[in-house]
Amino acid sequence: MPSKPSAVPPHVQRVQPAVVGIKVRVPLDRPSVITLGPERWGGGVIFDPAGYVVTVSYVLLDAALIQVSLRDGRVVPAKLVGLDLESGLGVVKLEGDGPWPAASLGDSSTVVVGQATATVGVDDDNDLVVTQGSVQEIRSFAGYWEYMLDRAFVVAPYNPAFGGSPLVNVQGDVIGITSLRIGERPPVNLAIPIELFTASKAGTSPIGPARGAGFLRGDVIVRINGEKVDSQEGFYRKLWQAQVGQEITLVVLRESRFQAITVRPVDRYQFIRITGN
Repeated sequence: MPSKPSAVPPHVQRVQPAVVGIKVRVPLDRPSVITLGPERWGGGVIFDPAGYVVTVSYVLLDAALIQVSLRDGRVVPAKLVGLDLESGLGVVKLEGDGPWPAASLGDSSTVVVGQATATVGVDDDNDLVVTQGSVQEIRSFAGYWEYMLDRAFVVAPYNPAFGGSPLVNVQGDVIGITSLRIGERPPVNLAIPIELFTASKAGTSPIGPARGAGFLRGDVIVRINGEKVDSQEGFYRKLWQAQVGQEITLVVLRESRFQAITVRPVDRYQFIRITGN
């Protein structure tokens, strides 16, 4: 049964400070209001000390105002960084000075049926709601709104906290983000594997903006403005869509931790000679 625990197990203690509640307001004329309403609540987890939070994308659709409730009682504004409708994940950034408490993101590609887990979320009062359970099934999932996952976790028992709550392993590493309640009598949670937050090795030029922004050789670029990177070619296509001089946010995997880096692209012709003059 889900509970607001008095004795919190170590793996939950590890992620608990980074678990947040998210409240979103959406203008009444936006298309998503018809199905999702003008006010939404969700959960999320801070994955970078700079204040980046991952949650489910449907909470953030058409968001005009985003407020995030922290475990210490503070409520801080946040801005939308990006949405990936294919995976169902979204990222926001807390406004204000950090560092913020960050959870460790684990390797969900090794998760197996029967593996012990805990779902750590929040309720309407921003109280912690914890359910200790296990992965009951790993399967594909298709939703009527043109949404499909090749690999999703079915987790039981059900946790009634808001969508966007982190699913953690016994080490306290985040291995998934809960998305939906599915099934009846009893219902279960569907969780999006955190691996969908992953993929392309980064090298940097010593004179380009990436080095100055903090990129290191060997960083694995997994997101650009919230969108998943599948390959180096895919990364280039997304990068070329960005405007020169306009900030973009990249999420990289560095030494088993995810880190968000903001960089301002420049015209590469500024750095190379293309004539003999």
